[in-house]
Amino acid sequence: MDRPGLTIDIPGFGKHHVKIVVSDYTGTYSRGGIIEPDVKKKLRELVRLVDLHIVTADSFGTAEEQLAGIAEPYILRTARHDAEKADYVTQFELRHVTAFGNGRNDRLMLKAVKEGGGIAVAVDNGEGCALDAMLNADLFVVSAGNAI
Repeated sequence: MDRPGLTIDIPGFGKHHVKIVVSDYTGTYSRGGIIEPDVKKKLRELVRLVDLHIVTADSFGTAEEQLAGIAEPYILRTARHDAEKADYVTQFELRHVTAFGNGRNDRLMLKAVKEGGGIAVAVDNGEGCALDAMLNADLFVVSAGNAI
């Protein structure tokens, strides 16, 4: 879909025009496989502005149900989740991508977006955040609601 995108101005990073958000699900948007109501509301608002892609192993098997009416999750198919997420994100013009993740398997996706000129955000939504995710991100944010 062709959505308008949004322009964000982050001190020290400058202005970025975001057209696409690529995100992990488990631990990034959800906690224990469930998305909090305020996060769902923010995701519904976000999809009016950008194309949202959820790339997940779906550890709890809840992504499709929890994201119904918001986004169709891409369920990872290989044993190399880190490489698969990085490959997925490279189909986009990275300077217009913002990526969210919290796990070690998000590190390569975050790194690709960061190196491609987009914004890579490590998110701790209450289940922790891998150091490798934080080291490959531009920003670290506590809670999915704050990240969105």
